[in-house]
Amino acid sequence: MERKTQIDTFGALALIAFALNLAFNQVVIKVTNGGFNPVFAAGLRSLGAIVILAIWMKLRGVSFSFPRPTWGWAVVSGLLFTFEFTCLFIALDTTTVSRASVIFYSMPVWLTIAVNFLLPDERLTKLKIVGLGLAMAGVAVALSERSGGHVSWLGDLLALTAALCWAGIALLVRVTPLEKVPPAQQLMCQVAISGPILVLIAPLFGPLIRDVQMIHLAGLGFQIIAVASLGFLAWFWLMSVYPASTVASFSFLSPVFSVILGWLLLSEDVALSVWAALILVALGIYLINRKPRVANH
Repeated sequence: MERKTQIDTFGALALIAFALNLAFNQVVIKVTNGGFNPVFAAGLRSLGAIVILAIWMKLRGVSFSFPRPTWGWAVVSGLLFTFEFTCLFIALDTTTVSRASVIFYSMPVWLTIAVNFLLPDERLTKLKIVGLGLAMAGVAVALSERSGGHVSWLGDLLALTAALCWAGIALLVRVTPLEKVPPAQQLMCQVAISGPILVLIAPLFGPLIRDVQMIHLAGLGFQIIAVASLGFLAWFWLMSVYPASTVASFSFLSPVFSVILGWLLLSEDVALSVWAALILVALGIYLINRKPRVANH
């Protein structure tokens, strides 16, 4: 498919579907944790993704070898990936999907701040500053809301840490030689490093198996196929076809869908302040990623 200069109907629908897929994944992680130790589940997800990615790369003729200058950065990326999902899976085990998602999907905020200092060509604009203010206010509101059940400082802080790790990975791809490594190789490196480590450290977080039923196995399979391997490959493909800024602007939908799905599917009691935090974060992310209009002369 040739590169597009603007989003079309197919692209818009595909990006909405991807945002919905990521949001549904938050619910699936929460449910899957009922059968597995959360860190063990994260490890199994990465190990399964290695198999799916290896098959895909073999069929597509994608090389498995990394350029030597990128080895160190690839390891750092893999370790950040490991820590990110350790934090996220435990966060979803200790707090609600709605709270964790509002905080976790604030990632573009932290990435934008870091990029402003590290990449001179991407300084903050007035629009991005407004977006940052709104999104950070939303995170503050979410953190300050302590009423209702399933409210955990540990879960909130772990979700925030996961968001920072995610931003760190995205930043590495922008400012290091990893920028020239094909996405499939980057993803393979991340799951290949994280899988063994997560499985090895999982016993530190309690029994590996809780009460495994078919729904938990199905949830794990969904995470492996629809998110950790083919899902992210689909995202990278969309990034290669459509303008990056336009693709990124759809990221505000993920926390919106996550809160709605947590409310609908898990019957989570979402406080009004959390809905307010969601609106602030989603609007902020949209403004951060929105491409400024160029005046006609």
